[in-house]
Amino acid sequence: MLTDLRDRPVLVAGAGVSGLSAAAALAELGARVTVADGAADRLAELPDGVEGAHGIDTPPPGTALVVTSPGWRPDAPLLAAAAGAGIEVIGEPELAWRWTSPGGPADSGSPPRWLAVTGTNGKTTTVGMLESILRTAGRDAVACGNIGTPVIDAVRAGHRELAVELSSFQLYWSPSLRPAAGCLLNIAEDHLDWHGGMPGYLAAKVRVLTGEVAVAGVDDPVLAGALANAPAARRVGLTMGEPASGQLGLRDGKLLDRAFGADEELIAAEDVRPGGPTGWADALAAAALARAAGVTPGQVADGLRAFSPGPHRGAVVGEVAGVRYINDSKATNPHAAASALSGHPRVVWLAGGLLKGASVTEVILQHAHRLVGVVLMGTDRGIIRDALLRHAPNVPVAEIPQGEHEGMTDGVRLAAAMAAPGDVVLLAPAAASLDQYPSYAARGRAFEEAVRALAAARG
Repeated sequence: MLTDLRDRPVLVAGAGVSGLSAAAALAELGARVTVADGAADRLAELPDGVEGAHGIDTPPPGTALVVTSPGWRPDAPLLAAAAGAGIEVIGEPELAWRWTSPGGPADSGSPPRWLAVTGTNGKTTTVGMLESILRTAGRDAVACGNIGTPVIDAVRAGHRELAVELSSFQLYWSPSLRPAAGCLLNIAEDHLDWHGGMPGYLAAKVRVLTGEVAVAGVDDPVLAGALANAPAARRVGLTMGEPASGQLGLRDGKLLDRAFGADEELIAAEDVRPGGPTGWADALAAAALARAAGVTPGQVADGLRAFSPGPHRGAVVGEVAGVRYINDSKATNPHAAASALSGHPRVVWLAGGLLKGASVTEVILQHAHRLVGVVLMGTDRGIIRDALLRHAPNVPVAEIPQGEHEGMTDGVRLAAAMAAPGDVVLLAPAAASLDQYPSYAARGRAFEEAVRALAAARG
């Protein structure tokens, strides 16, 4: 139990946002907390009573627990040494789960309701929709987890409803977490380098389906199988077609609930933002989780209407010389890029970065007919170029050299030269940003600045 950690050494691996929140919570619990990180500057400002350790490979003597930041792989030397010494390693969401569980520091007998979302794409939008629905319904709800606010902070603040975004990393490090309702949105190749392949990635994701209510798409055979095998007492399917009993789906242009009601119409699809199949799928997932928490159909509709999509998710930046420029920097894997491409008949595609072991072959095969041109950037641009040469040899391709100082500016200029009036220049990189930018948001901002500079130059 966490209360047994008082006056005992505890190690937090990683001085990021979630690591510092975990360290603060454990320090207030009375544990003797050390935060380890490979970057000395990240240890400069630690919570009161917390010590820093730069670049260590073994836990301090007597360590009773390790709480790791999600990006740390199990084979990281420090975590491998902890496991080899028989020290339990958990993540910050697992710490939050135990905080209000029986025997935890805040065990009141009435823990907050966890409504959890995972998937390769769409997590942040779905959690934002869910938070909007819950708050519109008058619930004390907060979006937390991978969306930005650590779950331990939300739990310690006393919120009663948690709309939790969970990455595969966070689920991997959360062995006992059992949400009241959990949703697996979709599954596609991503983070294969971290998980060692697709089976490991899927195994982490399906942990979200181990609570009381499991929600997943049934149009995808992989997800349908995961849902059928989930240990949840209640399993709810999502479909982009007309739903059967026990499912949510679409009928006659409306989102329909046949799982928590006999035939409840929720909202017209045209009123959902972002629109299109991807936005509708996210809205169905958010609606299912909210309905599992007792929200009415009318409250679902009101919450979805009140929701505004976040930045860098298909936002139209502007139009220059009849060409629209769209920022979908959040498309950090091929599956997300495919969704972004599917909405446009003629596209100049800006792609590249860190593919994390994922293949781009399928997205190119599906969408080669849309491609007016491609501008490639980042570390793995050569992999995308080779796939284009094999499967779309007639599509013009330009490359930005790695480390080019004005890379995004040059990329937008090259894309503009390929585009004709009526076309779309789409930043949907299909890859992570960290080889070039601090985050996907920074990459998106660079694109927006480059588009504004182009507009100014052309008057």
